Amino acid sequence: MKQPPLEDQYQMFGSISLSAFGAELLRHSLLPELLGKDAASLLYWAGKQLARRYPLETLDDVAVFFERAGWGALSVGEERNDELSIELSGPIIAARFSLYGSCSFQLEAGFLAQQIEQQKRFVTEAVELPSKQAGKARILVKWDRKQAIE
Repeated sequence: MKQPPLEDQYQMFGSISLSAFGAELLRHSLLPELLGKDAASLLYWAGKQLARRYPLETLDDVAVFFERAGWGALSVGEERNDELSIELSGPIIAARFSLYGSCSFQLEAGFLAQQIEQQKRFVTEAVELPSKQAGKARILVKWDRKQAIE
């Protein structure tokens, strides 16, 4: 099924204001129960699939996507030769940590890995890092310069 352009979806859904409760019910109650022990890897894969469906040209575009998707505020940290540190923050991230203590950001990590792979044209993966600051998530994205994507 062909997806409507992302900008059309932003316009259509952007004016609707909902609480994050419904999304969090799915993320923390239903999906882990349905996916079981494979939840983390399947959510990572799902994030990669979403990124393939919604390719974005720049990290600024990715940050806008995160905000509009309710995934938090994305801050890009230091970029080294083959890695980039990213931080997620904002009320939704702080609330998830506060309510659940240990949270998974595998959906976001998979999405970031695939977006950066598409932008840099190198095989890319992402991993969650332990949070240094309360209420913030950290993701490290790494690419392999020896494995170019054609």
